Amino acid sequence: MTVTINGTTGISTPGISSTADVTLAGAAVELLNNSGRIVVGQAGSVLQVVSTNKNDTFSTTSLTFVDITSLSVSITPTSTSSKILVVVDTNYSPSGTSTLVVFNLVRGATNISQPATAPTYTGSFVAYTNAADTMLTPSFNFLDSPATTSATTYKIQVRTNSGTVYLNRRLSTDTASTSTITVMEIAA
Repeated sequence: MTVTINGTTGISTPGISSTADVTLAGAAVELLNNSGRIVVGQAGSVLQVVSTNKNDTFSTTSLTFVDITSLSVSITPTSTSSKILVVVDTNYSPSGTSTLVVFNLVRGATNISQPATAPTYTGSFVAYTNAADTMLTPSFNFLDSPATTSATTYKIQVRTNSGTVYLNRRLSTDTASTSTITVMEIAA
């Protein structure tokens, strides 16, 4: 049975009024918009995607976490039961050898995706190289459960154990790249 929901005329299926609740039942039931995209779907459906691409450079010598400017994204979940899949792709270069770079994922003001133990350099994901002026491309994924329908911001922070960390370029400045943070709302 085809159910048509129109913003002007309402629901146009015999036996269903425009004030009736519509329930999706079954493993393959989806509610699509005019473009054929899923508006409401079964568990595991991607409900929305928001992404930010940082195409400028950033550098820091901080031994404590600092926000990477413009590497944040905001999403407003449609349900408190939704999961948010966070996908981060970075490009960085250290100024010296034996440089440890620690990245941190933050939701609002809360550190998330943290290890169970707390060694000296704790964070969401870590990159290390013993060679200076090399371009490294660490990536990171995390499935979050924010339990809210309020606008939620995810951001990436960084710190180092020594020297300077350059994001989106090498120390020698002859190579440039971009970093991205993408969030996807997943129906639960």
